[in-house]
Formats: sequence, structure tokens, C-alpha cells
Amino acid sequence: MSIVAVYPGTFDPITEGHMDLIKRAARFYDRLIIAVADNRSKNTLFTLEERIALVNEVLADFENVEVRGFNTLLVDFVHEVGGNVLLRGLRAVSDFEYEFQLASMNRKLAPEIETMFMTPAEQYAFISSSLVKEVSALSGDVSAFVHPLVERALKDKC
Repeated sequence: MSIVAVYPGTFDPITEGHMDLIKRAARFYDRLIIAVADNRSKNTLFTLEERIALVNEVLADFENVEVRGFNTLLVDFVHEVGGNVLLRGLRAVSDFEYEFQLASMNRKLAPEIETMFMTPAEQYAFISSSLVKEVSALSGDVSAFVHPLVERALKDKC
């Protein structure tokens, strides 16, 4: 049986924390699909197309990782791509309640899809896309938090 995991998020922008989870998760799944969400309720800095392009560039060396955008119900997207695992990251205990709620809803909607949680390495646990955007907008150095391509894209936007 082929195990296809879907790692959803807005990735606005993709950070070293995201990259840490992707690198580690790619070892465990036959295919890992990075599902870039077109979440209209979030005011993203980058367009969906820009986010997909950035994630693709940053992940170019991963053979079993694919990047796709989506604007549907997550479980419908997982079914569409033949996925059977939802991968979610937990940075801190404060993430757990929200992630538990999402996992419970997804289990109710699609019980055949398992949710797996991973925590980032300690040096990335505090990084969030929101904080990276804020630091970058205030001309701070984000080089330790994002890939150089993302850093350049942030400088161009901010």
C-alpha cells in the first residue's frame, strides 16, 4: 500500500520550521503533498501562485514531494490526490487545542484519513510565518528563519 501524506497550510511564506517537518516527513511517506491553501479568510502577503512557486523552488531537490494549491474542503482535496494521512505541525502546547479540534472534525468528515502530528526541531519551534513577515516588514534579518529565495521574495514584497 502506498502511503500518501498531505501537509496543508498557507505557507505565507514557507519557513525553516515548515522545511524541518517536510524533510523529516518525506522519509516516512511514499509521497508527501504540500497543499498550499487558498484561504480567503487570511490576508496573505503572497498570492497563491507566488506561494506555490516559492514552495516549489525551495523543495526542488525532494523527489517524493509535490506541491499543489487547493481551495476546497481539505478532506476533499486529500481524497482527490489519493491521500490517506494528514500531516500537521505542532509548535507549542497552545497549538494543540486548535489542531485537536481540526483533527476531530476531519475524522468525522473522513474517518479513513489519519491525522499525524509532528513537532519541529527545538530551534524552529518559535518560528511562524506571521512573525517572519513582521520582522521582514520592519527591515529585520530573517535569514535564519527562511530559505534565501524566500528572504529575497520577502524583501521584494516588504
